[in-house]
Parts: sequence; C-alpha cells; structure tokens
Amino acid sequence: MTRVGCDLAPCVVSVVVSGSSDTFVKRNSQAHPDFYAAEATGLRWLGEASAPVVEVLGHGRTYIELERLVAARPTLGAAERFGRALAATHSAGAAGFGAPPVDAEGVAFSGQLFIGARPMSSTVHRSWGAFYAAERVLPFLRIAVDAGTVTQAEAAIVESACGRIADGDFDDAEPASRIHGDLWNGNVFWTDAGVVLIDPAAHGGHRETDLAMLALFGCPHLDVVVDGYETVWPLRAGWRERTALHQLHPLAVHAAGHGRSYGTALHTAAVAVNRL
Repeated sequence: MTRVGCDLAPCVVSVVVSGSSDTFVKRNSQAHPDFYAAEATGLRWLGEASAPVVEVLGHGRTYIELERLVAARPTLGAAERFGRALAATHSAGAAGFGAPPVDAEGVAFSGQLFIGARPMSSTVHRSWGAFYAAERVLPFLRIAVDAGTVTQAEAAIVESACGRIADGDFDDAEPASRIHGDLWNGNVFWTDAGVVLIDPAAHGGHRETDLAMLALFGCPHLDVVVDGYETVWPLRAGWRERTALHQLHPLAVHAAGHGRSYGTALHTAAVAVNRL
C-alpha cells in the first residue's frame, strides 16, 4: 500500500509513511487527537460486518500502523466478491443515520469523525433526508461558497435540492446501513486476494451513497460489483436515477477543497436532483 489520500481524491497531506516490508505506517504529528482513532474504529466496525478491510496493527495519537498491501490487477471475480461483501456490510446496519462506528466493546465512538482530512458530523437523525442535507451536504457547501468554488446562484440550487431532501422527498423504508462513507475508487485497493478497503469515513448512512461514490470516480468492473451486490441484497428500483442525489455529499466535499470544477459538478448534480 503506497498511496495516501485526503477528502476523496489523491492530494498532498502532511503525513510521513514508513514501515517494514510487512507493515504500512502513517504518521502525522499535527493530526487531530481523534484522527487515527476514528480510522481504526471505522475499519474494525466495517470488518466486523464482513467488509474486506485492511488490518489495523496498532494506532496512537500521531500514527496508525496497517498491514502492507500489494497492488494487483482488478479482476471480475474479485469485483463480484467485493459486491457481495459490500452488501453484507451494509445489511449489518447502524444505530441511526449519522451514527458513528462502534468499538469492540460495543461503545459508540465519541470523538471527531473525518472524511479525508475534513471533520465530519456524527449527529444522529431519525430520517435519512434530514441527516443527509444537514450533516453531509450543507456544511461542505458553505465552505465551498466561502472558498469561491461555488457561486451564490449555484448554492441556491443546491440548497433547493437539500430542502427537498430534508423534507423527506427521497426517504424510503430502509434502515440506516453500515457504510464505508468515503468509497471512491482510491479507497478500493485491489490485491491478489481480492479487494481490500482503506481510509473509511464509516457511519450510518444510506447504502446507495457508497455505490454512488464508486461510480463518481470510476471503480473498475462496477457493473460486476453491482451484480454481486444484488445477489445478496437487491437494490430498490430507480437507484441508478438517484445516483446524483447520493453524489451531492462527495461533490460538496470536493468543492470545499479541490477547485471550481467540483463546484460546477455539484451544481449539475443538484439540478438533476431537482428534476427527480
């Protein structure tokens, strides 16, 4: 395993990577006190539910030590197995929408959560729409507007979409899923043994959000991943049309820190949501 990322795409971070031939250590003396603990707890929580996650060998205030992974070519078989494992992980559930991961003793993580390098809320809501708009889209939209990557006119369109989301227009009967939360392609590591997931922003959310993130940056063999997924837990009708809805969060995170092009993409996705 040789890459380090932040937000949802590769970027430079203040991290020193070291380790023996069998381990991979990320160090950052300036890291938030909860940063590596949140990562470790999220990996454990996902792994408990059958997710193929990287093994955590240890962590502390300024580091996390992981098993070292060796990259391999994506295969159809690995993609299908990944899809089945992801469905099983989602079906394990969470305490609510926005709920943080839980440690080995069953205690919910009480520290700060992160998506990449950015703080992420762990406020729990009873409905998905209220949670998604208030905790996953609007906070990052405000940062993006202040950064100048989203115009006021574009922000109004995103806010209009969030109004519909918060009002429950897209809520369904599905309970909170146990999601990776930052499942862009860079966090899907292909090895000879199959897919291994890294760098989660684990929380209780909607399962379609993980799938929409996979689509956003082009996961290899995504159709096969979905086929495997649906053998375990079929997706609700119309899920493909809702992809833009579930991409509002990662696009807002990107717009907050990765430039104007993501602000434009966020606006485009919001227009698509308002047409649903």
